[in-house]
Amino acid sequence: MGPLKQQIRFCTGHDGVRVAYAISGNGPPLVKAANWISHLEFDAASPVWSHLIASLSSDYMLVRYDQRGTGLSDWDASSLSFEDWVRDLETVVDALSLERFPLLGISQGGPVAVAYAVRHPERVSHLILHGAYARGRLKRNPTPQLREEAEMMNRLAELGWGQQNPAFRQFFTTQFIPGGSREQHEWFNELERISTSPANAARMMRVFNEIDVVDLLPQVSCPTLVLHATGDARVPFDEGRLFATLIPDARFIPLDSNNHLILESERAWARCVQEVDGFLRSVPSSNTVFPALTPREPGLEEFVTGVRHGPDSKRVLLTLLFTDIVKSTQHAESLGDKGWRELLDRHHELVRRQVVRFGGHEVDTAGDGFFATFDRPARAVRCGLAIRDAVRALGIEIRGGVHTGECELAASQVRGIAVHVGARVVAAAEPGEILVSSTVKDLVVGSGLRFSDRGSCVLKGLQGEWHLHAVQGAR
Repeated sequence: MGPLKQQIRFCTGHDGVRVAYAISGNGPPLVKAANWISHLEFDAASPVWSHLIASLSSDYMLVRYDQRGTGLSDWDASSLSFEDWVRDLETVVDALSLERFPLLGISQGGPVAVAYAVRHPERVSHLILHGAYARGRLKRNPTPQLREEAEMMNRLAELGWGQQNPAFRQFFTTQFIPGGSREQHEWFNELERISTSPANAARMMRVFNEIDVVDLLPQVSCPTLVLHATGDARVPFDEGRLFATLIPDARFIPLDSNNHLILESERAWARCVQEVDGFLRSVPSSNTVFPALTPREPGLEEFVTGVRHGPDSKRVLLTLLFTDIVKSTQHAESLGDKGWRELLDRHHELVRRQVVRFGGHEVDTAGDGFFATFDRPARAVRCGLAIRDAVRALGIEIRGGVHTGECELAASQVRGIAVHVGARVVAAAEPGEILVSSTVKDLVVGSGLRFSDRGSCVLKGLQGEWHLHAVQGAR
């Protein structure tokens, strides 16, 4: 496997602190809340983190970031509070204009992810917590002995974290990956040194000790998966059980390991991958992954797409967005094969960027046409407008069509008249126009979207007349 390809960018937090974030992989977005021992560039090729990053990047557009005070983010932040960490996650999500996504929280990233999910329930489709805790060390059992022990560890970080001799850092490494190889221990020792300063390490550890999100757990409203190593030496196993007990309908997966961070060589790693993959694919949401769609017959008469469902027939409500390039034949003739192919590639890149931004899922691209699904009609409409505006920079116009309706899921396929209607709505649109069915217009009342009445018309192959509306703008 070659080196991971990632893009590293910066955004500015609420108080001016610069936060570094990285994007890797393709597909729907998946956001990982930051960990304190982190370095975006160093982690990507590490023997401790790289297998997790590569696995998640294979199916998703993985978004990671360095917590303030660590890695490539600003180290000289005046404030390193729990609220700052939650707001930095908000900043990264807003910088990418992400509408809806699964959120992963590992270790102390777990309570940050919980706080974000409760604060923004409309954005978090799934919550995954691994080796996480709801209560800091001094909130679990704040005895004088434990307070003394916690402060001793803080002082240990202040004194030994930055030294070339790794003996001090090895104490922490043994807690994170006691079952790691010599190479993995040496690498983690070095990560600790380069990820943050001794002063910052101690400052952050003091905040970790006081974290308490227990009261937020019953307010988590999205599907939640909790994974925790049975022998975790860093975070007690009971903290994982606490999440699963207090978060409504949370699923709990004990992992047979003594490592706080599951290593690729462990049997628990395969179990972890299987559970996360199954969780993200089986729970209905806007982030269910739809593999490539293929026509059942030539043309747009009926579309069939592979999805992961059981053999029994089901019906689900989906919003469908279709777009295609206006005068594509003339463009192809004037540009020639090579020029047309290059234009299509740039067009596809811009369209995919907007589909991901609005939480949709690419289902098919046939020639110059795109078909994507959304869990909410307003997102599909706004995505259509954004695509139209984005591709104008290429000197082309698109038309779009949006319809919401039930689709049948049977034998790993999605079928139905709704897909046929959506394909016919786009065919009725004028250049630069996003046309919607009356069903969509009725569903988005109060969303700030404005429409003009296009009246009733007959859609080819469909019975009766269909009332259509052109999108005039959004606020």
